[in-house]
Amino acid sequence: MAPIGARPTAHGHHRFDWLYVTAFVSPASGETFWYVHDGVSKPFFAALLETFAREAKAGVDRTIVLVLDNAGWHGEAGLSVPDGVRLVFLPPYTPELQPAETLWTLVDEPIVNKHIETLDELDAIVGERCAALANERDAIKSRAGFHWWPKIAEQR
Repeated sequence: MAPIGARPTAHGHHRFDWLYVTAFVSPASGETFWYVHDGVSKPFFAALLETFAREAKAGVDRTIVLVLDNAGWHGEAGLSVPDGVRLVFLPPYTPELQPAETLWTLVDEPIVNKHIETLDELDAIVGERCAALANERDAIKSRAGFHWWPKIAEQR
């Protein structure tokens, strides 16, 4: 019981397991790269960028302009950016400008209003969903391809 005017103190130990999904999407083509992982940090994000650049074949023949929000682990200070990748940062607090933000409802479809017993089970369901979505380019384009987003530049 707490004194009048004071909140009661309740001791607790909150424990959570987290699963993160990172999506790199081309709004113009619907091409996506999905990564499911259990944590975030600047070193992890640098390694993720390196993996993405390799899988997307960024480099001399392909330059990818990657639009990012301002999450702490995305910041340029101390971040190693692979060849062929250029980073552009959105203004703070503008998730509505981030094409990848429109994809989360698609990712969540198989788990909405369901109890998932283990993190491994959740990982499997989300991983399977992301793999399926990678083949649904038209659905991705219709969600991420804002009317004002630049179209694919012609190859010369």
